[in-house]
Amino acid sequence: MIEVLVGFARCLRHAGMRVPPDRVQAMLAAVDALGVTDPAGVYWAGRLTLCAEPDDIATYDAAFAAYFRQVTPPAPVSASGSVSRIGLPFQLDQVAPRAERDDPEVIEEPAASDIEVLRHRDLTQLTDQERDEVRRLLTLLAPTPAPRPSRRRRPARRGEIDPARTVARILRRVGEPAPPAYRRKSRKPRRLVLLVDVSGSMAAYADALLRFAHAAVRRRPSSTEVFTVGTRLTRVTRALRHRDPDLALAASSRLVPDWSGGTRLGEALKVFLDRWGQRGMARGAVVVLFSDGWERGDPSLLADQMARLARLAHRVVWVNPHKGRPGYVPLVAGMVAALPHLDDFVAGHSFAALERLVEVIARA
Repeated sequence: MIEVLVGFARCLRHAGMRVPPDRVQAMLAAVDALGVTDPAGVYWAGRLTLCAEPDDIATYDAAFAAYFRQVTPPAPVSASGSVSRIGLPFQLDQVAPRAERDDPEVIEEPAASDIEVLRHRDLTQLTDQERDEVRRLLTLLAPTPAPRPSRRRRPARRGEIDPARTVARILRRVGEPAPPAYRRKSRKPRRLVLLVDVSGSMAAYADALLRFAHAAVRRRPSSTEVFTVGTRLTRVTRALRHRDPDLALAASSRLVPDWSGGTRLGEALKVFLDRWGQRGMARGAVVVLFSDGWERGDPSLLADQMARLARLAHRVVWVNPHKGRPGYVPLVAGMVAALPHLDDFVAGHSFAALERLVEVIARA
């Protein structure tokens, strides 16, 4: 996305605008704050940081329309009657009408309206072209839990007195009084653990959910763990650390022997807790389970393991794609067994639902 925005700044330079590097950096920071999935946010982030004077707005609007929306409007006529041309490598000659430039809602038509519809569409109902677009959007997500307090202390201007550093100051002054040194608790990233159901009933959502997991791993490689759940438990964290999402999913699929098979959530969760969770991976972590709750094993085993997980984890989130459908009621045995031990129960059937999941993880 940075390459796309820098390319837009380069086109503005071709159009005659003065766009120094510091303004480009300000635009990138503004887009990061407003979100790259919001076309209106991208528009205003660039306009407020790249336009230095009122005369730049007309050029900016025309360049934005051509670069992001592939719109080639007619050339405007200047006050002298001649046609004003903008030197761009593509046909771009229009200054947008004043009403359109002042109304941010116009920026979302027509391209943003299509993306908005796509964001809320069920992942199982997408065409090949729409699925490719959703995959590109998934790479922009950044699932990151809030940091947690650490036992370690760090120097600070105020807080509790740091005895060791205070004594060191006095010794450097050969015993003369010195102002006290202070310290405070530091913060460290909270671990995020993702358990993705890849059984037959979840096959239609597995690709998108693993791409969501890949985005989480790429965001925080050292504090994110990913496992697949089916008839057995498979750790795929290392495979998902590859920069390219397609190669990462191909590598993880080669590790999973039970793809599109049955579901034994209770047994897989017990293996996770016995081998990794109890030893510290789940302790104080945000654990997210992606599953529809279909359980071929003993539901009581799943209930017992969910109770163990709830005691260890900081927060337990269950993502069920079927929850986003109207009239859904959690009646399957696996969901009935797990619900009493959950902190959050959310949908996961669309890109918009996964965006809300990012917010749930961040609030944890």
